[in-house]
Formats: sequence, C-alpha cells, structure tokens
Amino acid sequence: MKVDTMRKVDKWAGVPLSFLMSILMWLIGLFRFGRKKKPDLSKVLFIELSEMGSAIIVDPAMRKLQRDGGSELFFAIFEDNYKSLEILNTVPKDNIFRMRADGLLVLAIDVLRFMIWTRKRKIRTVIDLELFSRFTALLTALSGAGSRIGFASHHDEGLYRGNLINVPVRYNAHVHISVNFMSLVNSALGKHDTPYPTTPVTKEELQLARVTVPDAEAQKVREKVKKLYPAWKEERLLLFNVNASDMLPQRRWLPGNFAEVAKYLLSELDDILLIGTGAPAEREYVQSVVDMVGHERFVNSAGDFTFDELVPLYSISHLMLTNDSGPAHFSSVTDLKVFVIFGPETPALYGPLGNAESFYLGLPCSPCVSAANHRKTTCVTRPCITGISPDWIKGRLAEYLMEKS
Repeated sequence: MKVDTMRKVDKWAGVPLSFLMSILMWLIGLFRFGRKKKPDLSKVLFIELSEMGSAIIVDPAMRKLQRDGGSELFFAIFEDNYKSLEILNTVPKDNIFRMRADGLLVLAIDVLRFMIWTRKRKIRTVIDLELFSRFTALLTALSGAGSRIGFASHHDEGLYRGNLINVPVRYNAHVHISVNFMSLVNSALGKHDTPYPTTPVTKEELQLARVTVPDAEAQKVREKVKKLYPAWKEERLLLFNVNASDMLPQRRWLPGNFAEVAKYLLSELDDILLIGTGAPAEREYVQSVVDMVGHERFVNSAGDFTFDELVPLYSISHLMLTNDSGPAHFSSVTDLKVFVIFGPETPALYGPLGNAESFYLGLPCSPCVSAANHRKTTCVTRPCITGISPDWIKGRLAEYLMEKS
C-alpha cells in the first residue's frame, strides 16, 4: 500500500472510527465502574509500525521497562520492518507481531489476527509509539489491554484520534523522540500521574546497547567485500548510503552530490574503498551514482549484503555518509562514525543515538514535516537539502579521515 494511501485511510476512515470506538470504550468503562487502575506491566506491547529507525531509538526505553517494571516485552510492526528489531534482540522473535500492508483486505485480516494474538498472549498494557496515528490508536483499543499509553495533544489543537488512550502523555515536539519514548515508559512506571511527563530523562538513560560482532561474522563480511573488489587489501571502508525510503523521498540528497564527494575522496586518498549500500530494489539507483564516479575503488553492494550482515559490515568500516534513513540508526549499535544529511526533518528530534554527526542547514521552513502533518510535504525544490554543498561535506569527511589516518 502506498504511503499516501495509508495517510488518506488514516484520516478519512481513522477519524470516524476513532470517534465511534471512543464511545464504545466509554460504555465499557461504565460497566467497569470507570476505575483507573495502575498499569499491569507483566506483559507490555509496543506498537511502532512504519519506522525502522524508531525500533532502534526506543530500545533504551524498552530496556528500562524490562529492568524496572519486570515486563515481558512484545512488539507490533509492519512485516517489511521487523528485521530492525533483530539488531538488538530486546524483544524475542516469538513476541513480535508482523502486520502486512499489502492492501486494505490484507490489513483488515491482520487486524483480526492482531486481536486474537494479543488475547492469546494476555497483553495487559499497550504503549503506542506512533505520533498521532489513528490506526495504531484503534489497535491499542482492539488489543483488549486494560492500560493504553500513548501520545496526546492535550490542549493542542488538531491531531484528533478519539479518547482511546487512557494513560495520555503530552507529546513534546521540542525534544528528541528518544526523550518522548522514555516519557511514555516513565508514565507506565507511574513516575507521574498527569499527561505532563515531568520526570527528567538523562543522557545516560538514552545510551544504546552495543552489539558485539563475532569474528566469524566479521570475516564473512570481509570475504564479501573481497568478492566485490578482489584487489582489496584491508584499505579503509567508506560506506555511502545514497538512497532513502519512499516514506519521505524528499530526504534524498542529490545523487550527483554523492558522486562529487566520492570523486574528491578517491582523488585525495589512496587507502580507501567506497561501498555503495542499499537493498536489492535500490541497486539500479546506487549503480547510477557509482557510474557517475567511474572509479574502480567505488563498488555497488546494494542487495549483496543481507540485513543480518549490515551490523558486521558497520563494525569493520571506518565511516558512513548517509541520507536521514534507517542505516543511520542501525549503525548506532556499533562505534562506526556516521555523517547524516538532514533536510525536511531535524537532527534535534531524530538524530541517531550513536557516533553521529549531522549536516543540516536549519532553514526558517525546517523542519517542514512533523507529527502535525503526518510527515507530508509538497515542497519540490527542497532547498533544505539541495542547498547542502558538496564542498561542506567533502571538507569535513576529508578532515575526519586525515585525523584518523
């Protein structure tokens, strides 16, 4: 299902359904005498369907709930994105519900599957990580959980999704999303009893766990690199992630700019190998950038590395240049230095939690996508990202590589 179709369904079907479901939940509450109970944290379901990066960013909050609340964790996510949960394996595979988004009929079937799944597993509390999605709010209500925790607009206008969340937490658009996620968990733990998350969140709490890559997995990746470039003699690996998901294609820096940076680095440094990364479907796009450069030490690996091999690849690499997309967050579980190009979104809210540095112009119009518009923009010229000069990035990457040589 296309992203725009999902937005329209969420608006035109989601609003009336949220209203009707709110009435039903109110009536059910009357029969339960409207008593507000403390959340039962024995079995907690997190819902984040569409963002792979958020599945990484929320990990410190999930671990806190696991540690302080003694919770068994569950997660619901779109099938195409579930592999992101396997990077840190905080949630067991058997506790992950994979929802398909191949069409309205399939989605409807999976909603029924979801209702059966949550009841079989006796889910007691749901934490909705999505930013004002009516669909996920409806899922929280359909889960059968007694406590439903999620973001609320509170006194803010718009973003209606009924009264399906019975432990509302006011979303703060001025702090990093990881802080907002932690605030949801703090509410579940009973650290505050109003929609205002007054509990401080420290930097130490937001530290991501690091993955230890077995030598055998690292060696397997090295062998694949050798196949891509037989002349490789352990030169430093630089990863270029030149694409971005269709969720927000405006995040893509121009392919020609990536090519210009690659040409410069290859002309200045003879101890580097550039690898263009991506999924199998992105191979042609990545190849177009490789062809612009036309250098033997810039190879296309899109589709060659499996998702499970990405973290081992990051662990043996020296640097990654990427659009604002999933790999920027996946690499956060390693020590890899990552340079992220931000345009319609801002690193202040969505910067990776790892060893990352951002390129961001911060124009008066930026960020133009947010929870308030469901990350939709019609800007065509995209000066926020097309205005980022290749010279700026060339200079900073060269400086970093010189320092680490």
